[in-house]
Amino acid sequence: MNPSATDWIPKLLNGFKNEDLLRQNNSEVNFYSELKSVGFIFGVSVSSLLGKNLSSLQLTKEEFTKVNLFHALLATYCSATNSNKYPEAIQKIIEFYKQLEKGKTGFFSKLTLSQTSTQELEHILSARLQETNTSLKKNNTSILTYALLYADVLAFMRWLETPKGIKNYSKLLETLVISCCFLALKAKKKQTKYDRLLIELFESSSEYLIETASGTRVITLENLSGLKKLTFLEKKYLLDICTIAVWDDYHMDLSEFKFLQDLILFIELPEEELTKTLKELSLFSEAYGSKIKLFEYSNPVRLFYKQSAATVKLLILRNKKRLQQELEESGELLVLLSQSTVRDLSEEERHKVKEQLLDVCKTIPSLTIFLLPGGTVLLPLLVKFIPKLLPSSFNENRIDPKKK
Repeated sequence: MNPSATDWIPKLLNGFKNEDLLRQNNSEVNFYSELKSVGFIFGVSVSSLLGKNLSSLQLTKEEFTKVNLFHALLATYCSATNSNKYPEAIQKIIEFYKQLEKGKTGFFSKLTLSQTSTQELEHILSARLQETNTSLKKNNTSILTYALLYADVLAFMRWLETPKGIKNYSKLLETLVISCCFLALKAKKKQTKYDRLLIELFESSSEYLIETASGTRVITLENLSGLKKLTFLEKKYLLDICTIAVWDDYHMDLSEFKFLQDLILFIELPEEELTKTLKELSLFSEAYGSKIKLFEYSNPVRLFYKQSAATVKLLILRNKKRLQQELEESGELLVLLSQSTVRDLSEEERHKVKEQLLDVCKTIPSLTIFLLPGGTVLLPLLVKFIPKLLPSSFNENRIDPKKK
């Protein structure tokens, strides 16, 4: 079975028994733990739950991730409906993704030539892993994006129960996860240059992304609306991702540990969950540290920031003409981006910039990265680099005070 070739889903379904795929006697929490054991929750899948019989090929991290995502979605549907009707499950997964991505032009345009529902789903899963975005190299895919893929599974669980409002739920969950990740980074006692850069990126992101309970721009656990309303499984996932955020040297200092303690206290998770999380991550890193990129770098935060900045710059330059055209047609966006270089924008202005920039991204296929899981955290880099890399668009509209 080759997850990078067409019709890998039918081959997967035909190659394994129902009990191997569905694990019907497994609880959601146990299945989550199994996904964590193969690295899917950490964003670095080193294998699948189906073991060595999955493929005769040596699969990549991306291919294992794709298989694990499909497996998790399939098992979630079958568990929720108490059935093993795979065709129905596949149709529901497709319907879920279409509703989740409704209105995002360009994201699903590549799917129109699909001949079967399984092929359509294969395209969707590839898109979620960003494999179809030719402007990105696979090695430049951020760690955070793959770790956020489990949020799709949580959203699918919610959608099967309550289809309405799924986009708002998905956005809220991603926002809460990203916010808590960067609060964890901020808690580090010894911050590197790249820790500080990433914290700065988050703080600028929060102006565009986050609506706090108090309406303030200062982000804390206490004013992140929605944290306490999470389910037990959502809380476990949040804790795992926050732990990854500070796990850059196989050790954890006291300030990092205190933040994690404050987190579990605030979201009302038992203390043994933190102990269990730290032990599982430690065992995973010891077992696979030499095989996965997350632990090959002394600081994965540095990797994330450098790759993110380089990727955004590359996307701007490769789409220079189209971006200039869109900016000139937008009018207001051009003015606001120009003003953002000399003053702080108001909350209303930041909201306009965010919405109008996302509209621009929808019209340019290679910029759909900003519409994918975790992509919105890169918006401040887009705001920062567009005026610098496309100076002509702004210079032509800049008013010279000497000529007044």
